[in-house]
Amino acid sequence: MTQDFPETTMPELVQLALAAAENSYAPYSGFRVGSALLLTNGEVVSGTNVENGSYGLTICAERSALVTAVARFGPTIRIAAVAIVNLNDAASPPCGACRQVLSEFIEPEATVSFPADRSGIVAAVELPFRELMPFTFDLKFKPIH
Repeated sequence: MTQDFPETTMPELVQLALAAAENSYAPYSGFRVGSALLLTNGEVVSGTNVENGSYGLTICAERSALVTAVARFGPTIRIAAVAIVNLNDAASPPCGACRQVLSEFIEPEATVSFPADRSGIVAAVELPFRELMPFTFDLKFKPIH
């Protein structure tokens, strides 16, 4: 299931995520990732992973983009779509930490796309966030589906 985006298309989000991945700081893993978020206000924000010698302090591309979105547009933002791409030609779904952090801001039906390669030849996996993360940690624990 995917959504239609009149202003910004998923292929455009993928290209913005690819551009962000080019700026990745990944000297330890070599796994360069970019993410682009389409917000419900029509704005697009991208981010990239930034590794750290203390691996637990590494920030993923999705959280990098989300933090930028909140800094630019405030804590009431809502995410309509997400593209996640890496330069290693492998499908890269968001990790568990990113899924949980995204769950605070994303629409349950928001399309999450993670192409299997950067050429676009291999089909991307696209699914609604509620299928990617059916149960989130919430102080009131409520499934988002």
